[in-house]
Amino acid sequence: MSPDHIVEIGGRQLKLTNLDKVLYPATGFTKGQVIDYYARIAPVLVPHLSGKPLTLKRYPNGVNEPPFFEKNATKHRPEWVKTAPIWSEGNQREVNYILANDLATLVWVANLAAIELHPSLSLAADIECPRSMVFDLDPGPPANIVQCCQVAVWLRAIFDHFKLQSFPKTSGSKGMQIYVPLNTKTSYDETKPFAHALARLLENEHRELVVSDMKKAARTNKIFVDWSQNDEHKTTVSVYSLRAREHPTVSTPITWEEVERTLKKKDASLLVFESQQTLERVAKMGDLFAPLLSLKQKLPKLAGIGEGEPQVVSEIAAQASRKKPVPGKPRKSSESETQPLKGQSRKRSVRHR
Repeated sequence: MSPDHIVEIGGRQLKLTNLDKVLYPATGFTKGQVIDYYARIAPVLVPHLSGKPLTLKRYPNGVNEPPFFEKNATKHRPEWVKTAPIWSEGNQREVNYILANDLATLVWVANLAAIELHPSLSLAADIECPRSMVFDLDPGPPANIVQCCQVAVWLRAIFDHFKLQSFPKTSGSKGMQIYVPLNTKTSYDETKPFAHALARLLENEHRELVVSDMKKAARTNKIFVDWSQNDEHKTTVSVYSLRAREHPTVSTPITWEEVERTLKKKDASLLVFESQQTLERVAKMGDLFAPLLSLKQKLPKLAGIGEGEPQVVSEIAAQASRKKPVPGKPRKSSESETQPLKGQSRKRSVRHR
């Protein structure tokens, strides 16, 4: 590739600049390679970005130099780049977020050295309605993604009792994220307290490993279950986004079998994927996060969910933890796992990672 290059994508011309500039010094990974990765992953990435306000984390001088977040779309953008005005309480004005709805926009964004992409959980057209619920599992050293796998298995067991499907991905950095697709009418006033309650429950049952407090001093050798990402004003790194690490690692969808195998083998390297590996996985496995786009699920109605720790959730979580699957062995469904517990009620009441 030449330092600058004119390309045409979907009938739109754009100038790609400084393609030979090294953005990952440890590996020599260039800006041109960043753009190439995003162009190749676009068929599975764009559907997860489309319609969602996008925050860019830009590294114009490479991953070893300070980045900056960009929410308001630059004025020097092609006229075909779509934006959405979203009211910002903090700034008391509308912020024009980029909507990466197509390949051309994604390539243009990558040309800005926007290595990391952080979309909202909501569509711009319905900003108060999250399309999914997310749990960010953040390990405090010396804990790593192996311990995240254990917490993820516990979380999945709780979701199983609620008959909710959940989907794991690596953060591309140190941890892991678990998504619960909703795609139904809800609000952050429902998802955030629900997520907080489950984080507290896990902490109460597994104090040796889990913490739900944001204070970093409490996280040493524990997994912080960050429930607070379920917020209109926060974002979580996108599936298939590159991360600004020493190597060009990617936030990559994984299977629950891979989670269990990593936990069994206690080998964190099993869940580290760089750009080329992620492209190969998609070619072989397809988009493991495709259900996030269409699977419709509703959170159970739990009385008092925002007022404290509901007893019904405590009971389900306690039973789920006793019946957590053995890593490496297939789970067996039983009537007690798939049916509501006796006496169970059906009632209920932007920072970046």
